[in-house]
Amino acid sequence: MAGIAFTPAGDYRTSYRADTTIFPTRNSRLALWLGIALLCAAPYVFDRYMLTLLVNVGILGIAALGLNILVGFTGQISIGHAAFFGFGAFASAWLHEAFHIPVLLCIPLAGILTAAIGLIFGAPAARLKGLYLAIATLAAQFILEDFFARARWFTGGVAGRLTEPPALGTFRFDSEETYFYLVLVCVIVMFVAASNLMRTRDGRALVAVRDHYLSAEIMGINLAYYRTLSFGIASFYAGVGGALYAHHLQFVSVEAFNILFSIQFLGMVIIGGLGSIMGSLMGAAFMVFLPEVVQSGADAIAGSAVDQMLKIGSNISFLREMAIGAAIILFLIFEPDGLARRWRLIKSYWKLYPYSH
Repeated sequence: MAGIAFTPAGDYRTSYRADTTIFPTRNSRLALWLGIALLCAAPYVFDRYMLTLLVNVGILGIAALGLNILVGFTGQISIGHAAFFGFGAFASAWLHEAFHIPVLLCIPLAGILTAAIGLIFGAPAARLKGLYLAIATLAAQFILEDFFARARWFTGGVAGRLTEPPALGTFRFDSEETYFYLVLVCVIVMFVAASNLMRTRDGRALVAVRDHYLSAEIMGINLAYYRTLSFGIASFYAGVGGALYAHHLQFVSVEAFNILFSIQFLGMVIIGGLGSIMGSLMGAAFMVFLPEVVQSGADAIAGSAVDQMLKIGSNISFLREMAIGAAIILFLIFEPDGLARRWRLIKSYWKLYPYSH
């Protein structure tokens, strides 16, 4: 009708770039900056213990993101992720002590060295898949564990190795407050890099390998190359996370990077959501804070009739491990797409409220 202006309704995207943009709306960009601002204020709000938990979330989130690129985006499997995490931790400490390289530079170099090791152990992925690949990565876990125990020049052997906190000139990141900001910067850089990777041709090729490798091969995608590449990328993220972990504790030992730790990384990916960038961080946060919630619940009922009947106080360590296992099982049954999907559903509900269906 003449004189009436019609406003387009719906979400119109006329290019691939617009369809794959990380922050498609103004509100999403504002939410990002608001979230970063709130995190920057965390050291002024929380105590040191809470900051330590947040630092652990960031470090484990980086490593879990690498595993998610391998498992969630490429469809490969790895049960040795903790070993690569440990290799990055030892590599950064060794580079600093042996060559006197600044710690801030040792962290990315440790990621590169770990990526090289990941490419070596990822070579079987060119021809193996499924259970056979899982066994191969399990072998990598035990091989690296044995290497850590024997290579005293690299790891310090069973005695472990002391590390130094990062420094920028005369400023040292030797407190929870300062290290929190360092980890926050690393988290932002690594997650933005992963998000952009998934928008590139290589990122789309990784997803194609996962969804239907035969169709991907017909389209000209080199399966061996991209399967091996995914191991290298995952190992790089694990190495950076391990280096941050080592310089945070200022001590790294062989016993920390066992098969149980690798299973926990898989749990983070499953709980957060396979094939989700943000889900990796959500899964890491869940795995870090779940034992604290269980501990708080046990402390709350300590001395009560329930405690006397179940004797929870004397079995809290077992209860914490049981809670993690139960959480993984429940997510696999009731929410196999993880926390990331639940978060998307919540956002969609409020976006369409009161007409959501």
